[in-house]
Amino acid sequence: MEQESKGKIELIIAMVLSGTIGVFVLESGQPSYNAVFFRCLFGAICLIGFCWYKGYLNFSQLSKKSLALILVGGVAIVLNWVLLFESYSHASISISTVAYHTQPMFVVIFATLFLGEKLLAHKFFWIALAFSGVILIVNPAGSTVNQEDIIYGIMLAISAAILYAIATLIIKQLSGIKPHFIAALQISLGALLLLPFVDMSVVATTGSHWNWLIGLGVIHTCIMYILLYSSFQKVSTSSIAVLSYIYPVVAILFDYVIYEQSLSVVQF
Repeated sequence: MEQESKGKIELIIAMVLSGTIGVFVLESGQPSYNAVFFRCLFGAICLIGFCWYKGYLNFSQLSKKSLALILVGGVAIVLNWVLLFESYSHASISISTVAYHTQPMFVVIFATLFLGEKLLAHKFFWIALAFSGVILIVNPAGSTVNQEDIIYGIMLAISAAILYAIATLIIKQLSGIKPHFIAALQISLGALLLLPFVDMSVVATTGSHWNWLIGLGVIHTCIMYILLYSSFQKVSTSSIAVLSYIYPVVAILFDYVIYEQSLSVVQF
């Protein structure tokens, strides 16, 4: 129970940090592919440095199976980010967010089908209630986006949600490996995969955008993923599903405080 409680605290902190990602991305002024690439690049440098300092860079602890799981999970995470960002271009951010937040349900469903975990009625109730709250917060009914684009955007966002669920369950199978090491390998793979898609012509040599991009790597990748992966190894799947709803709420609050986006009575 002590480990479970520690894992929940780690997950809550990680979700709060996740809620501030949008601010860093917007302030960086970079296209999505660039933002994700530099997030991976700076995150990998930070994580590898941390693992080297702590003595976690030990490849001998990896079996062929665990290495394969880590790499597959890394691909799932990177594609999850790419698909989610791409969905914003076809559906509104609100509708994409609602579609993407089906991922806690996919986590629970996949864990029930493939890992033999029990789906308790009261846990399912809280997951459904949280999802209802997200729908009210993002207010998808206010969208004026073309219907074909909406459908395509929703498909992209749901695909991203499925990939996130897969990555989450893979991490849960790697309980014997340091989460810092797992994150370092996966984020490094992400930087390599995204390198061909980076548009360096829009990245100025100097400017404040570098502060925000480095922040994405250090805070939202290195620190956040250490906490996130560590929590995945301690917390039940149902708790992961419920607590994951913290980050859209935090994102809404930051949007209101920093960018003065007003909230309706329904959203509150």
